[in-house]
Amino acid sequence: MDAHGQKYFITFIDDYSRYMNIYLLHNKNEALDAFKAFKVEVENQCGKQIKIVRSDRGGEYYGRYTENGQAPGPYAKFLQEHGIVAQYTMPGSPNQNDVAERRNRILLDMVQSMVRNSNLPKSLWNEALKTGVYILNRVPSKAVPKTPFESFKELPNGMKAIGWKWVFKTKRDSLGNIKRYKARLVAKGFTQKERIDYIETFSPVSKKDFLRVILALVAYFDLELHQMDVKTVFLSSGGGGLYKTT
Repeated sequence: MDAHGQKYFITFIDDYSRYMNIYLLHNKNEALDAFKAFKVEVENQCGKQIKIVRSDRGGEYYGRYTENGQAPGPYAKFLQEHGIVAQYTMPGSPNQNDVAERRNRILLDMVQSMVRNSNLPKSLWNEALKTGVYILNRVPSKAVPKTPFESFKELPNGMKAIGWKWVFKTKRDSLGNIKRYKARLVAKGFTQKERIDYIETFSPVSKKDFLRVILALVAYFDLELHQMDVKTVFLSSGGGGLYKTT
Protein backbone atom coordinates (compact mmCIF):
# COMPACT_ATOMS: atom_id res chain seq x y z
CA MET A 1 0.00 0.00 0.00
CA ASP A 2 1.28 3.49 -0.84
CA ALA A 3 0.91 6.75 1.07
CA HIS A 4 -2.47 7.39 -0.62
CA GLY A 5 -3.94 4.02 0.30
CA GLN A 6 -3.68 2.55 -3.19
CA LYS A 7 -2.77 -1.13 -2.99
CA TYR A 8 -3.81 -2.42 -6.45
CA PHE A 9 -2.90 -1.56 -10.00
CA ILE A 10 -4.35 -2.39 -13.39
CA THR A 11 -2.58 -2.30 -16.74
CA PHE A 12 -3.96 -1.99 -20.25
CA ILE A 13 -1.53 -3.23 -22.90
CA ASP A 14 -1.88 -2.68 -26.63
CA ASP A 15 -1.42 -6.09 -28.26
CA TYR A 16 0.26 -4.70 -31.39
CA SER A 17 2.75 -2.21 -29.95
CA ARG A 18 3.04 -3.59 -26.38
CA TYR A 19 2.43 -0.04 -25.10
CA MET A 20 1.32 -0.16 -21.48
CA ASN A 21 -0.94 2.17 -19.47
CA ILE A 22 -1.12 1.78 -15.71
CA TYR A 23 -3.68 2.99 -13.17
CA LEU A 24 -3.45 2.73 -9.39
CA LEU A 25 -6.54 1.56 -7.51
CA HIS A 26 -7.76 1.59 -3.94
CA ASN A 27 -9.84 -1.53 -4.57
CA LYS A 28 -10.66 -3.82 -7.50
CA ASN A 29 -14.08 -2.25 -7.99
CA GLU A 30 -12.32 0.77 -9.53
CA ALA A 31 -11.28 -1.28 -12.57
CA LEU A 32 -14.18 0.07 -14.64
CA ASP A 33 -13.33 3.70 -13.82
CA ALA A 34 -9.73 3.03 -14.87
CA PHE A 35 -10.88 1.51 -18.17
CA LYS A 36 -13.16 4.47 -18.87
CA ALA A 37 -10.20 6.83 -18.37
CA PHE A 38 -8.06 4.65 -20.64
CA LYS A 39 -10.76 4.54 -23.33
CA VAL A 40 -11.08 8.33 -23.38
CA GLU A 41 -7.30 8.76 -23.58
CA VAL A 42 -7.01 6.36 -26.52
CA GLU A 43 -9.83 8.05 -28.40
CA ASN A 44 -8.55 11.59 -27.80
CA GLN A 45 -4.81 11.02 -28.20
CA CYS A 46 -4.79 8.37 -30.94
CA GLY A 47 -8.12 8.91 -32.67
CA LYS A 48 -8.89 5.17 -32.52
CA GLN A 49 -11.59 2.97 -31.07
CA ILE A 50 -11.02 0.02 -28.74
CA LYS A 51 -12.51 -3.06 -30.38
CA ILE A 52 -11.42 -6.04 -28.25
CA VAL A 53 -10.44 -6.40 -24.60
CA ARG A 54 -8.86 -9.64 -23.37
CA SER A 55 -8.72 -10.44 -19.67
CA ASP A 56 -9.02 -13.27 -17.19
CA ARG A 57 -12.30 -14.17 -15.53
CA GLY A 58 -11.76 -12.12 -12.39
CA GLY A 59 -14.93 -10.78 -10.83
CA GLU A 60 -13.98 -7.18 -11.62
CA TYR A 61 -13.90 -8.06 -15.35
CA TYR A 62 -16.25 -10.98 -15.87
CA GLY A 63 -18.87 -10.66 -13.18
CA ARG A 64 -20.23 -13.96 -11.83
CA TYR A 65 -20.84 -17.37 -13.33
CA THR A 66 -24.20 -18.91 -12.52
CA GLU A 67 -26.02 -22.05 -13.61
CA ASN A 68 -27.48 -20.01 -16.45
CA GLY A 69 -24.08 -18.79 -17.61
CA GLN A 70 -22.37 -15.44 -17.18
CA ALA A 71 -23.98 -12.80 -15.00
CA PRO A 72 -22.13 -9.71 -16.32
CA GLY A 73 -20.79 -7.20 -13.84
CA PRO A 74 -20.54 -3.43 -14.45
CA TYR A 75 -17.27 -3.84 -16.39
CA ALA A 76 -18.66 -6.51 -18.75
CA LYS A 77 -21.88 -4.55 -19.23
CA PHE A 78 -19.93 -1.43 -20.16
CA LEU A 79 -18.07 -3.36 -22.87
CA GLN A 80 -21.34 -4.71 -24.24
CA GLU A 81 -22.97 -1.28 -24.31
CA HIS A 82 -20.07 0.18 -26.30
CA GLY A 83 -19.73 -2.65 -28.78
CA ILE A 84 -16.37 -3.82 -27.42
CA VAL A 85 -15.78 -7.54 -27.73
CA ALA A 86 -14.76 -9.17 -24.44
CA GLN A 87 -12.37 -12.12 -24.69
CA TYR A 88 -11.89 -14.14 -21.49
CA THR A 89 -9.14 -16.65 -20.87
CA MET A 90 -9.99 -20.09 -19.53
CA PRO A 91 -9.31 -20.67 -15.81
CA GLY A 92 -5.73 -21.75 -15.20
CA SER A 93 -4.63 -20.79 -18.73
CA PRO A 94 -2.59 -17.58 -18.42
CA ASN A 95 -0.82 -18.46 -21.69
CA GLN A 96 -4.00 -17.42 -23.53
CA ASN A 97 -3.15 -13.85 -22.57
CA ASP A 98 0.61 -14.26 -22.72
CA VAL A 99 1.43 -10.68 -23.78
CA ALA A 100 -0.15 -9.17 -20.68
CA GLU A 101 1.02 -11.93 -18.34
CA ARG A 102 4.64 -11.65 -19.50
CA ARG A 103 4.62 -7.85 -19.52
CA ASN A 104 3.18 -7.65 -16.01
CA ARG A 105 5.69 -10.22 -14.71
CA ILE A 106 8.59 -8.20 -16.10
CA LEU A 107 7.12 -5.05 -14.55
CA LEU A 108 6.80 -6.64 -11.10
CA ASP A 109 10.36 -7.97 -11.29
CA MET A 110 11.60 -4.45 -12.13
CA VAL A 111 9.64 -2.94 -9.22
CA GLN A 112 10.97 -5.47 -6.70
CA SER A 113 14.51 -4.92 -7.93
CA MET A 114 14.24 -1.11 -7.75
CA VAL A 115 12.70 -1.08 -4.27
CA ARG A 116 15.14 -3.66 -2.89
CA ASN A 117 18.34 -2.17 -4.31
CA SER A 118 17.48 1.45 -3.58
CA ASN A 119 16.37 0.76 0.01
CA LEU A 120 13.25 2.85 -0.59
CA PRO A 121 10.25 2.44 1.71
CA LYS A 122 7.54 0.12 0.41
CA SER A 123 5.13 3.08 0.41
CA LEU A 124 6.90 4.29 -2.75
CA TRP A 125 6.12 1.14 -4.74
CA ASN A 126 3.73 3.17 -6.90
CA GLU A 127 6.58 5.42 -8.06
CA ALA A 128 8.62 2.35 -8.93
CA LEU A 129 5.64 1.02 -10.92
CA LYS A 130 5.35 4.23 -12.93
CA THR A 131 9.09 4.26 -13.56
CA GLY A 132 9.02 0.64 -14.73
CA VAL A 133 6.16 1.32 -17.15
CA TYR A 134 7.93 4.40 -18.51
CA ILE A 135 11.07 2.37 -19.20
CA LEU A 136 9.25 -0.58 -20.78
CA ASN A 137 7.36 1.76 -23.11
CA ARG A 138 10.61 3.18 -24.42
CA VAL A 139 12.72 0.06 -24.82
CA PRO A 140 12.44 -2.06 -28.00
CA SER A 141 12.02 -5.82 -27.81
CA LYS A 142 12.51 -8.81 -30.07
CA ALA A 143 8.77 -9.02 -30.68
CA VAL A 144 8.41 -5.39 -31.81
CA PRO A 145 11.23 -3.67 -33.77
CA LYS A 146 10.18 -0.20 -32.64
CA THR A 147 9.70 0.95 -29.07
CA PRO A 148 6.11 0.64 -27.80
CA PHE A 149 5.94 4.43 -27.54
CA GLU A 150 6.86 4.84 -31.22
CA SER A 151 4.35 2.23 -32.36
CA PHE A 152 1.45 3.42 -30.19
CA LYS A 153 1.81 7.19 -30.41
CA GLU A 154 1.47 8.38 -33.99
CA LEU A 155 3.63 11.31 -35.04
CA PRO A 156 2.03 14.55 -36.31
CA ASN A 157 1.81 14.97 -40.07
CA GLY A 158 5.13 15.88 -41.64
CA MET A 159 7.15 14.67 -38.66
CA LYS A 160 9.52 11.71 -38.55
CA ALA A 161 10.96 9.84 -35.59
CA ILE A 162 14.69 9.99 -34.84
CA GLY A 163 16.41 6.66 -35.32
CA TRP A 164 18.33 4.92 -32.58
CA LYS A 165 21.03 2.33 -32.08
CA TRP A 166 22.07 0.12 -29.19
CA VAL A 167 25.81 0.26 -28.36
CA PHE A 168 27.13 -2.61 -26.25
CA LYS A 169 30.48 -2.77 -24.48
CA THR A 170 32.23 -5.26 -22.23
CA LYS A 171 34.41 -3.83 -19.43
CA ARG A 172 37.40 -5.96 -18.45
CA ASP A 173 40.04 -5.67 -15.73
CA SER A 174 43.82 -5.72 -16.25
CA LEU A 175 43.79 -9.53 -16.43
CA GLY A 176 41.13 -9.63 -19.11
CA ASN A 177 38.35 -10.84 -16.81
CA ILE A 178 34.88 -9.48 -17.48
CA LYS A 179 33.87 -6.93 -14.85
CA ARG A 180 30.52 -5.77 -16.21
CA TYR A 181 28.49 -5.27 -19.34
CA LYS A 182 27.39 -1.82 -20.48
CA ALA A 183 24.56 -0.88 -22.84
CA ARG A 184 23.77 2.57 -24.21
CA LEU A 185 20.81 3.60 -26.35
CA VAL A 186 21.98 6.33 -28.72
CA ALA A 187 19.65 8.64 -30.65
CA LYS A 188 20.74 9.41 -34.22
CA GLY A 189 20.34 13.15 -33.94
CA PHE A 190 22.45 13.74 -37.03
CA THR A 191 19.48 12.80 -39.24
CA GLN A 192 17.84 16.12 -38.38
CA LYS A 193 18.50 19.23 -40.43
CA GLU A 194 19.03 22.67 -38.93
CA ARG A 195 16.22 25.17 -39.56
CA ILE A 196 13.99 22.29 -40.70
CA ASP A 197 13.77 19.88 -37.78
CA TYR A 198 15.13 22.22 -35.13
CA ILE A 199 16.16 25.83 -34.64
CA GLU A 200 18.20 25.80 -31.45
CA THR A 201 20.23 23.23 -29.55
CA PHE A 202 20.64 23.05 -25.81
CA SER A 203 23.09 21.33 -23.52
CA PRO A 204 21.88 20.06 -20.12
CA VAL A 205 23.39 22.17 -17.37
CA SER A 206 22.79 22.47 -13.64
CA LYS A 207 22.11 25.75 -11.91
CA LYS A 208 23.10 26.59 -8.38
CA ASP A 209 19.45 27.10 -7.44
CA PHE A 210 18.65 23.52 -8.45
CA LEU A 211 21.61 22.23 -6.48
CA ARG A 212 20.47 24.11 -3.38
CA VAL A 213 16.97 22.63 -3.67
CA ILE A 214 18.35 19.11 -4.03
CA LEU A 215 20.66 19.51 -1.04
CA ALA A 216 17.78 20.91 1.03
CA LEU A 217 15.59 17.90 0.18
CA VAL A 218 18.41 15.50 0.99
CA ALA A 219 18.95 17.12 4.37
CA TYR A 220 15.22 17.34 5.18
CA PHE A 221 14.42 13.71 4.32
CA ASP A 222 17.76 12.37 5.60
CA LEU A 223 18.63 10.87 2.22
CA GLU A 224 21.94 9.83 0.70
CA LEU A 225 23.28 11.85 -2.22
CA HIS A 226 25.40 10.27 -4.96
CA GLN A 227 27.28 12.29 -7.57
CA MET A 228 27.72 11.01 -11.11
CA ASP A 229 29.02 12.25 -14.46
CA VAL A 230 26.50 12.36 -17.30
CA LYS A 231 27.94 11.67 -20.74
CA THR A 232 26.31 12.90 -23.92
CA VAL A 233 26.74 10.43 -26.77
CA PHE A 234 26.01 10.90 -30.46
CA LEU A 235 26.72 9.18 -33.75
CA SER A 236 28.61 10.84 -36.57
CA SER A 237 26.85 10.75 -39.94
CA GLY A 238 30.13 10.62 -41.85
CA GLY A 239 32.09 7.58 -40.74
CA GLY A 240 29.41 6.25 -38.41
CA GLY A 241 31.73 6.60 -35.41
CA LEU A 242 30.63 6.95 -31.81
CA TYR A 243 31.63 10.08 -29.90
CA LYS A 244 30.98 11.26 -26.37
CA THR A 245 31.40 14.44 -24.40
CA THR A 246 31.44 14.93 -20.67
